[in-house]
Amino acid sequence: MSRAHAESVIKNIIGEIVRECAVRGHAVSDTLAAFMVKAVVLDPRNGLSVDRTLTKQDVQKLEELCLDKLMEKCSPSLDTIKMQVYFDMNYTSRREFLEEIHRVLESRLCTVSREITDSRVTTREELNALYRKIITYILLRSGMGSPTDSSTVQEASAALQSIFPQTELGAFMVLLKRDKEQQLNELTMIVTGIRLFNKASNQGEGGIHLHELILHEALPVTSKGIENKLIVSQSLVWKYTALLEKLTDPESQSGECDVPLVLLKQALYNIRQHEVFLKMLLADACLCARHVDILQTELSSQMKLMKETVKSKSAVPTAKVFPLFKALSQLWSGLQDEAELLNILNNIVLNLQPFLASQAKIFSEAYLDGLLEVSEVKTDKQRMTKSSDEHIDPAEMKPQEWFLPETTASFTELPLQYNGICGYTLVNTDGLLLPGNPHIGVLKHKEKLYVFSSKEAALKFASSPDDFIAEVAEKAKRSPELIQLLKLHQQFSCPGPYSEMRPGESLLVKHITKCESGTQTNIHPLDTNIVKSYEWNEWELRKKAIKLADLWTKVTHSTQTSLSHMRRENVTQTWLPKDAACQRKRDGESNVPKPQIYLAGLRGQRDGSVVKTNMTRSVDE
Repeated sequence: MSRAHAESVIKNIIGEIVRECAVRGHAVSDTLAAFMVKAVVLDPRNGLSVDRTLTKQDVQKLEELCLDKLMEKCSPSLDTIKMQVYFDMNYTSRREFLEEIHRVLESRLCTVSREITDSRVTTREELNALYRKIITYILLRSGMGSPTDSSTVQEASAALQSIFPQTELGAFMVLLKRDKEQQLNELTMIVTGIRLFNKASNQGEGGIHLHELILHEALPVTSKGIENKLIVSQSLVWKYTALLEKLTDPESQSGECDVPLVLLKQALYNIRQHEVFLKMLLADACLCARHVDILQTELSSQMKLMKETVKSKSAVPTAKVFPLFKALSQLWSGLQDEAELLNILNNIVLNLQPFLASQAKIFSEAYLDGLLEVSEVKTDKQRMTKSSDEHIDPAEMKPQEWFLPETTASFTELPLQYNGICGYTLVNTDGLLLPGNPHIGVLKHKEKLYVFSSKEAALKFASSPDDFIAEVAEKAKRSPELIQLLKLHQQFSCPGPYSEMRPGESLLVKHITKCESGTQTNIHPLDTNIVKSYEWNEWELRKKAIKLADLWTKVTHSTQTSLSHMRRENVTQTWLPKDAACQRKRDGESNVPKPQIYLAGLRGQRDGSVVKTNMTRSVDE
């Protein structure tokens, strides 16, 4: 089976799963179906081997297993997978978020911009309509008011008239399209700066103070809401962890809980994943808030500089004020970008909430408190504080390499495996997630860094790390939500063209990490290696060849044969006669008047007289 055919089979399986889910009344995306296919193939309990070509029965079994998992009701595991798929599809880096915001704005304005730059107006009514379109474009791009608000349009029109009167539309129309777009952007920045300055000076209509305007429009959400949700999720995480510790303790009676431990673990994974996502969103929101503070400070200082430049002067050179207006507009655009980014982050937080419904329905807070009874609920910080006195002595662990905070630079920024979770505890307690304490010591094994919840866990893991790493991978196969939660993507390949795998090759194949890289070296690192006699010019090489031949010392010999004896080749060249012409006379012409004579009395009486009138006109007339 070729690679293209294998990919086609997988696409058909995913498409069939999506269609069958739609028939059963569940909307499932292709991404979710693909992830579920991967999870089912990875799970060894399903008996789907990738070392052989899947038969028709295997494909049917795979589809049925995927449908059963996707149709599960009140499943924390399925909710976690859905949450992970949603987050992957909607979250990206800050830079890409801002690029998407700008791309959406440009796509929203492209129609109006095209109408302005491509217009060919001829009448005054069309000129007025074009001017109104320019005002609409400025309002839409600046985000300061609606084009349907008459007071806003009047204010923007007055600002535009002061720098670009309607009489200049003729010069604007003869520009190239690229120059028109550039002038539109400059006009937008200057008009926006004028309006911001007027509002700050309480001269604009409404008299809104600039600081209140920014807080009202540019900061619709704050990081406080995300922090509150994070506190709730962390509280649930600590309760689930304490309950699982209690139920998995050999000294306690696990029969007291009528809920399977599998559901408790799935609920823990669900809340842990939600906590991880909230921490990422909170970090982005805090970064946005810091950028907003910086922009507001710069905006205030720029506004003071603007007021000092203008003061009470009736006229100020455009070379001084236009750059200040543009700076105000750029700062305002930055604030709008930050506000839009905060809004996107807030929407993601709100959309993550429904993925907690299953665990909340199975385990209410009152039910959890009843199961915990008098058990102590420890926070992650308390657990780390308790184990902070334990340290690994690298001298005692010679074969392995350990990192300690006292001897490692940028210790808090180390990329930890399993997302900072203790791998030993995960294996030893059959799926319990406890955060590791880096201050105990960070183990480096095969270029990967591992942390542990206690010194005992660190020592036991270090005694046979490969075995524990394999056990963690097996846990992830049985609980596919752990693949993203523990960041195990590198260890699992997609269930793709299995026919191309060699016999005996397993599915656990590490991805080949690819990246763009470049290097630059000096042309001549060592001067002694430079060949001074090297020439690249062809003519220089020919000159050297002539010198090497040394023709001055050579004699040319000639030989005459019988064929060339007393013979020579003659060549004659003739010139054809040249055509010549001459002109001996000159053509001339003259113009005479056209005679016009009028006769009167031709049809009168017989004895009547005929009158002859000469109406011939001169040629010069």
